[in-house]
Amino acid sequence: MAPAQTAIHRRVAACRAGTEPTVLVRMSSGWAVLGDPQVLRGYCLLLPDPVVPHLNAMEPAAQRAFLADMARLGDAVHRVTHAVRINYALFGNVEPALHAHVFPRHADEPAHLATANPWGYDWGVAPRFDAGRDRELIERLRASLTAAGG
Repeated sequence: MAPAQTAIHRRVAACRAGTEPTVLVRMSSGWAVLGDPQVLRGYCLLLPDPVVPHLNAMEPAAQRAFLADMARLGDAVHRVTHAVRINYALFGNVEPALHAHVFPRHADEPAHLATANPWGYDWGVAPRFDAGRDRELIERLRASLTAAGG
């Protein structure tokens, strides 16, 4: 097995090993995990398994599965957080491996950030994953994804 090259590779390896504490569920295309840090409460990611460099490196059926899983994760985040809307992002510029960011946007966000992309927030001061604090959120997201066929 090739060594884990990016944070995405390492996180997927931890998901497979059962050692990633932020795992929500295994979806058809990969792993739904809670974002760390929680720059916006309920922020999640979808990590493909197997890891690929970008969406266009996948076969069309795998692309459709990944994007459908991303939307199902967004639906669950929306239901659980009661967000105004969900923002989705796929970049892969910093970590050159496919991963989807799923951000709930909340009605009570500061006015100067409400219309900005999530990278407008200071990620350095955002709450890091905390198993105790985040347990209920993870359980609610898991339940929503499981009920939705995740």
